[in-house]
Amino acid sequence: MEFFSQPFIVSPDLVPEHLQMEFIEFQCDTELRRKFVSLPLRDFYPNVSLQRYPQMRKNAQLMLSLFGSTYICEQTFSLMNLNEIKLRGTRTDSHWQDILTLSVFNDSIHGHVELHPLLVQIIDTPQFQRLRYIKQFSGGYFVYPGASHNRFEHSIGVAYLAGLQAKTLRENQPDLEITDEDILCVEIAGLCHDLGHGPFSHLFDQMFMPQACKNEEWKHEDASVKMFEYLLEKNKDIQKYLTEMKKPRDEDDNLVFIKELIFGETKSEVVSSRWQYKGRGEDKSFLYEIVSNKQNGIDVDKFDYFARDCHYLGLKNNFDHMRYFKFTRVIEVETDERKHICSRDKEADNLYDLFYTRNRLHRRACQHRVKMSVDIMIKDALLKANNLIQFEGRDEQFFTISKAKNDMEAYTQLTGHRPELESSSSELKQAKNILKRIMRRDLYKLVGEAKVGHFNNSLYCITYDYGKGDKDPVGCCYFYNKHEPQKAFHITRQQVSNFLPDCFWEQTIRLYWKSKDETHLDAVVREFKVWCYDNGFQVIFRPAMLEPPQDGAQHQGPSRKRQKVN
Repeated sequence: MEFFSQPFIVSPDLVPEHLQMEFIEFQCDTELRRKFVSLPLRDFYPNVSLQRYPQMRKNAQLMLSLFGSTYICEQTFSLMNLNEIKLRGTRTDSHWQDILTLSVFNDSIHGHVELHPLLVQIIDTPQFQRLRYIKQFSGGYFVYPGASHNRFEHSIGVAYLAGLQAKTLRENQPDLEITDEDILCVEIAGLCHDLGHGPFSHLFDQMFMPQACKNEEWKHEDASVKMFEYLLEKNKDIQKYLTEMKKPRDEDDNLVFIKELIFGETKSEVVSSRWQYKGRGEDKSFLYEIVSNKQNGIDVDKFDYFARDCHYLGLKNNFDHMRYFKFTRVIEVETDERKHICSRDKEADNLYDLFYTRNRLHRRACQHRVKMSVDIMIKDALLKANNLIQFEGRDEQFFTISKAKNDMEAYTQLTGHRPELESSSSELKQAKNILKRIMRRDLYKLVGEAKVGHFNNSLYCITYDYGKGDKDPVGCCYFYNKHEPQKAFHITRQQVSNFLPDCFWEQTIRLYWKSKDETHLDAVVREFKVWCYDNGFQVIFRPAMLEPPQDGAQHQGPSRKRQKVN
């Protein structure tokens, strides 16, 4: 159905009258047909209630097979979408007169995705378009050939799922009084939640920034809020629309609400039981669990990246987010007297599938040993180039890679595509040499890997868990049953299955050999093996390392006293 793919500027005079009459007769019951049979098509829809639109959409699609033409359907959908926007109270002043339909994106994961015109306006800004050049999976593309997806499509998917969950809750529980403005704000937050990601996504904020700015605590969520503010500053029409948009209550603030949804939990919320958010009141607390859920980690951000990552990695995703939407309700919990999104008790297995999928993605992909080798090399190249590449920001100031986060005009230019590194500049020779090694597959060698307990050392540690550290994540979720749908409760692991894991957390360390000279590599391997056994760590990589040392006399060099490997 190609008519879904683009908006149509409707000229009612071009619609044949016999098709207008046929469609009106097809859509209406006898009484409604008698009332509107004399109206032209363009005057028909403003007289139809919004509640009739879902069925009318289905009828319009059915007409495609009945009349054998997409023409009348094209006109029909254009008029229906235009009037639907009007009926929902969406702004229709001169700025929006040329936008007659909700835009439809053909997404590889969710199919045909309809987005509000305001979301399309946000997408069509340089601040959002930069996400096209930020890899979702950083070095994973060098391991999984299909993992070429970017933050751009992920953000669109999160916006769609955020709106879908909010609309599903409103449809199932009208008493929640979820407004169109609530839904639009949640969709915008889902769309903009990753605006602050740097080049190569988490490689930038988890590996590069801690070494480039050792005394600073920085998260990409901070930059996402700042980039959203910068986007509004540079696009006054979007800012004006959001500022003038109707508020559910006078004390509500739509812009603040969106930024709170993007950033997640407030710092004061951690230590205070009082409601700290300003965008919406405590009666709308459940809306804060849709995009970034700090309660139990179940949110649409994960739903999309699980489905998307598994699709492009060629892995199976066992979690069904559509089923999750179907079996969720908002219930006021007695312990904190706030409304939370709760799942049916029979869905506990489905939630364990969710957290198991997260763990499996990290084990097989995110923390893959070769992927991590590439990530470390990219990080090293960025560190070498940090002070040599600069970006122009406000007032003709220039910022290095690590300092660009302080100026959003400069940060907008910071993506994974850096033509400077492809230039012949001699100053960037060290950084370029590292990147050349990646392209030749001359990667850092993994000396060894070992399981450890809670480990405080200078080595880079890899943690595998189910999203809540060493806790059972489903133990943080609320459930309800069909007999008492208004009562929320917890479910223990034993109530679900005795086959579930006893431990939900595991940590390993890895040591990589960076030098191209492998003369001393075997000696380092032996040293690492002895060091692991001395510290009680279980070696889990390289068959040659599985046998413990026979006796201390066979080992040359320090072992018992060594506590650090650099």
